[in-house]
Amino acid sequence: MDPLSRKVVQEDVVQYKLFLIQPNDSDSQSHEQRLTRLVEDILAKVAPLLMKYIWQHQSFNLNYQPGKEAVPAHIGGTTHFGDNVDDEWFIVYLLLRITEAFPELAARVEDNDGEFLLIEAADYLPKWLNPESSENRVFIHRGQFHILPCPSRSSTVGIPKDTAPSVPQALALLSSSAQDCLANPKICSVLGKRLQGYPEKITSNLHRAHCFLPAGIATVLAQRPDLVAPAVSAFYLRDPVDLQACRGFKIFPPDTRVLTRVTFTRCLYAQLQQQQFTPDRRSGFTMPARSHPQHKAYELGMKLAHGFEILCSKCRALSSEPDAPASCNPQWKGFLENLKRNGYFKA
Repeated sequence: MDPLSRKVVQEDVVQYKLFLIQPNDSDSQSHEQRLTRLVEDILAKVAPLLMKYIWQHQSFNLNYQPGKEAVPAHIGGTTHFGDNVDDEWFIVYLLLRITEAFPELAARVEDNDGEFLLIEAADYLPKWLNPESSENRVFIHRGQFHILPCPSRSSTVGIPKDTAPSVPQALALLSSSAQDCLANPKICSVLGKRLQGYPEKITSNLHRAHCFLPAGIATVLAQRPDLVAPAVSAFYLRDPVDLQACRGFKIFPPDTRVLTRVTFTRCLYAQLQQQQFTPDRRSGFTMPARSHPQHKAYELGMKLAHGFEILCSKCRALSSEPDAPASCNPQWKGFLENLKRNGYFKA
């Protein structure tokens, strides 16, 4: 397939699709119902893992996707992982576990680099396999990595290297000859090392730090610790317009600060820690001397509070635009609900 004809995945976004190995094409309605039920079953299965995880930008999500052109109906989702590539590999781990628990499914996963699983194992790929010949050949099925082979002298199973199989063709071969499609042990070993440590890595990748935060933020984070991610992102990507909202701190006044323990991912903590920032004098954020034993807690809390204040200011400015990015973020919607329950938007 011409590389220019492929659909391009956005930068720092991972796209994943789960197909039924043996779809029931005779009744599209029952097929849709089956896939929709699978979404519920899958999310229930992985919920214990997802509940512990803090995502950089977007969480793992699955939705029914109707068939389009040569791609049959399936379950799919996309996740923007930003600077935290661990999110992308955690999704690969989830797909392994999902296809192990639901053997009727086969998964494909790509990012803006294309078949990043092949890139990771580039040193061990067969010579015939390259970006042009890999289209619709890489799958995760029954908790294992599969690469559809091309026919050889030793086996007639496969699809010629100069032919890009359609998804239905690929699924048919995977269904009839799964054992012949298994990726070679060296490839599996390389990918296995990349995923080594899960699910324990979910918690070992977290970093906990004390922060002096306005009481409202401390309350919200106690209920929704995952909301630390959009707040860090708002601070990390701030611009002068964003900081105008932080001159007065009308929503989270700094004089209500309390010492609280905040859970970050290592990536989020690094983003917050490395930023050099001095608060506006009008903000009310007074900082102790650097020699103060709790200076770091004050500094981290000040930065995180700026992130939450920026998010709230954007919400107010864009409240009349339901399609605005800030208001469409599922994490942000949850954050707003917490604020409303705590009375932070009372006139």
